[in-house]
Amino acid sequence: MSRASGPSTPRGGSEVDVDAAVLPISVAAELAGMHPQTLRQYDRLGVVEARRSTGRGRRYSLRDVATLREVQRLSQEDGVNLAGIKRILELERRVLRLSEEVERLRSLVGAQRRVFTADRAGDVVAGTMGRRVSRATTGALVLWDPRRR
Repeated sequence: MSRASGPSTPRGGSEVDVDAAVLPISVAAELAGMHPQTLRQYDRLGVVEARRSTGRGRRYSLRDVATLREVQRLSQEDGVNLAGIKRILELERRVLRLSEEVERLRSLVGAQRRVFTADRAGDVVAGTMGRRVSRATTGALVLWDPRRR
């Protein structure tokens, strides 16, 4: 299931926030091709959790509708039960968070061009990329970057 990050820009030029919970349950159900009661059940089970308006009504985003469509596909086409679907969605969210964290860390390392090693005591030592650390003097373990040759 592909997930767009943040707002998207349609042809008109104005941004649409795919995460804005503005759709009432009836509209979200129609867009997802489901009965509103199905959405209520998914909310109770924690499969796709709706946010609440000030009047406690359920509100869904366009991303939620896409997730509901994926839930329906997994259920009908692949035969996955709701517990399996819930687990798949949790793992996809975790992979997305971890991928974002890896990119954040890569940008930090790339910007500073630094590598990190560990000395004999296990302490982290920062070094400069492209510069060798003498194992004899520091006892450090030098990390190899496969992107550099």
